[in-house]
Amino acid sequence: MGILSKYIYMPQLEINDTSDCAELTSYLSRCNSCRVESGCFMVYERPNYMGHQMLARRGEYPDNQRLMGMSMSDCIRSCRMIPMHRGPFRMRIYEKENFGGQMNELMEDCDNIQDRYRISDCQSAHVMDGHWLLYEQPHFRGRMMYLRPGEYRSMRDMGTGPMDMRIGSIRRIMDSC
Repeated sequence: MGILSKYIYMPQLEINDTSDCAELTSYLSRCNSCRVESGCFMVYERPNYMGHQMLARRGEYPDNQRLMGMSMSDCIRSCRMIPMHRGPFRMRIYEKENFGGQMNELMEDCDNIQDRYRISDCQSAHVMDGHWLLYEQPHFRGRMMYLRPGEYRSMRDMGTGPMDMRIGSIRRIMDSC
C-alpha cells in the first residue's frame, strides 16, 4: 500500500525532518490524503510551496478536502516540515510593502491585529525568531500563511492565491505537534 515513515505517511512516499518536498507529483501522480506520524507540516495546493496552505499536525487526513479545508484544491502538491522552535518568538509586521508604514513588534499571539495595532493591513514582515502562522481573519480563522525566520518584503508575492488575503490574526507555532 505505501511506506510508513517516521513523520508523514503518503502512499509510496516518505517525508521526514530532513526533506521538504517542493513537488510531490514527481513522486506521486496525486496526493489526496496523508497521515502525520509526528511533527508539524505545512501542505500546499501548488508546487514550490505556493497556493493555499494548511497546517497538518499529528493525525490522519483521509481526504484532501478535510485537510485543506476548501473545495478548490484537488490534491497536495508540496509540503514543508516545520521544525520545533525553543526560545523566544519575535516578529515585526509592517503596514506597507518593503517594510514601510507603521511597524509593530510581536512576541506573542495576536487575535486581531486591526484592533490591537490600529493598522489597516500587514503587507510585509521580518521574522527574527520562531515560526508563525498568519491568518486571514481575526481569532485565527480563514486561510493561513506560514512564515519562518527571514524577510518578507511583500505578502502579495507569497503565492497564497487570490491577492485579496489580508492578515487578521497571527499565532506562534509553539507545539511539537
